[in-house]
Amino acid sequence: MCERREIKEGEKKMENENSVELKEKVVAISRVAKVVKGGRTFRFSAVVVVGDGAGHVGVGNGKASEVPDAIKKAIEDAKKNLIEVPIVGTTIPHEYLGKFGSASVLLKPGPEGSGLIAGGSVRPVLELAGYRDIKTKVIGTNNPRNVVNATLNALESMKTTEEVARKRGKKVEEIA
Repeated sequence: MCERREIKEGEKKMENENSVELKEKVVAISRVAKVVKGGRTFRFSAVVVVGDGAGHVGVGNGKASEVPDAIKKAIEDAKKNLIEVPIVGTTIPHEYLGKFGSASVLLKPGPEGSGLIAGGSVRPVLELAGYRDIKTKVIGTNNPRNVVNATLNALESMKTTEEVARKRGKKVEEIA
């Protein structure tokens, strides 16, 4: 005998809250060529950033013979590479210099209301991660792939005071 279970409205809301709605932004699309005996074959390479605006962000790369297919592959790759980043209010916990290849990205916490001061490929990463008050500076190359990866490395390496206190076995008041 089958029992029918009624789903209450509160349970539906919980299910909707658990499913994360990710936003995506295309950072760069480039045409790449492979030289073969018959000439050049062109393909497209895409870099996409996805995030929920609440501390989760990921980056993905995709290649295909058509632009929409490359973007679709990059989105799938980015969803597989989601990381959790620390958010303190509307900014980052501390200053940090992230590096990847020859790209370096300096991230500085900004006072509340200062806005997101970032350019190039750094802005989509920080927007989709959920930050609203940060100052940034790109040092070295401005290659979009390297800049995005340097930004992610910086965000991934940051620690909040609670995490540091827990790791050292101390109270937050003893550290700050």
